[in-house]
Amino acid sequence: MTTAPQFNIDVAEFWADPYPTLARMRAEAPIAYVPQLGSTLFTRRDDIFVCEKMIDVFSSHQPDGLMNKLMGHNMMRKDGDEHLAERKMIFPTVSPKTVRDHWTALFQVAADRILDELEPLGTADLCPSYALRLSAEGLKAITGLTNMRFEDMDAWSQGMIDGIANYAGDPDVEACCNAATTGIDAAIDNMLPTVRKDPDLSLLSVMLEAGMPMDSIRANIKLAISGGQNEPRDAIAGTVWALLTHPDQLAKVQSGEIGWMQVFEEYCRWVSPIGMSPRRVAKPYEIDGIRLDPEDRVFFMFGSANRDEAYHSEPERFDLDRDVSKSIAFGAGPHFCAGAWASKALVAHVALPSLFKRLNGLRLSADEPVRVGGWAFRGVLNLPVQWDISDRTER
Repeated sequence: MTTAPQFNIDVAEFWADPYPTLARMRAEAPIAYVPQLGSTLFTRRDDIFVCEKMIDVFSSHQPDGLMNKLMGHNMMRKDGDEHLAERKMIFPTVSPKTVRDHWTALFQVAADRILDELEPLGTADLCPSYALRLSAEGLKAITGLTNMRFEDMDAWSQGMIDGIANYAGDPDVEACCNAATTGIDAAIDNMLPTVRKDPDLSLLSVMLEAGMPMDSIRANIKLAISGGQNEPRDAIAGTVWALLTHPDQLAKVQSGEIGWMQVFEEYCRWVSPIGMSPRRVAKPYEIDGIRLDPEDRVFFMFGSANRDEAYHSEPERFDLDRDVSKSIAFGAGPHFCAGAWASKALVAHVALPSLFKRLNGLRLSADEPVRVGGWAFRGVLNLPVQWDISDRTER
């Protein structure tokens, strides 16, 4: 058991807004055991940046973890050569070149189709109608599971996310997760004949061509869905919300002073869609006089690292002029998010510019407040908006 100082939190308050608590932890107990989470939290950027690379101490391999039990042993829960081998196998799908030359055009087709339906309406909740749907359509293409409905992609992703965080052992949550993984397995089985006959650049096809064992293929597809749906979804909706609530910052984008990639990067620093990554302590280790013992559980708090005052002045402020080069929204070590390039292309090159170009006068609706929640995964929960319907749209 770690000798880290104990830091108590109010779990409900932490879910509603973790940043005040994380700021206190950075100042008072940057490495602290939080009994309500059963883990030792690392909250400063320097500690996380260094320790995430120490895979011999802070291991991603968690054989008894809920992810392994519920989703299978995927590459996120492997270290060293085993992790690298599977990462190399999927690289043809997620490489910057493939994203640029292949996936971005497909993302644009999906965005245009969705906006064709939305534009004449004049009002919508952009979370389900745009962010959720576009993220799911992009993920369907990348995974190769084009036989899925976008609604199932999102529901199954959430089911697995809830399942792997089900430390209380709620049987209903576990049942929902099992239903999600069963549905994904069925979708994989249905698509296997198609990709075997006509190989493509999807994850399913590329992993099959590389000779990856079927159990690992299934586990890695589930991994891609569990993380690859919610992060772009939350980044799209959250960035729109950030811009609409900061009109001075939006004006910089609309004037061409600030590019969309900078908008995306600053939002992911300000509200990290993936706020935490877990690790298992693999061998005794001491840091800053704190002892960590084998099998201790550690949470690297990316959301806290990206608001570390040592690197960002007024870190609670959404500021598009900020230097975001020290942000670690996608990780910092060998487990740096493999889908980062695809996510950036979907959000910064397609989703955001297309939305603001098509929906003139986009603004928040006064009828319903926007809700934000989460700490391990954080995002806006609804985004009611209005826009002006042009004469061209009405005709």
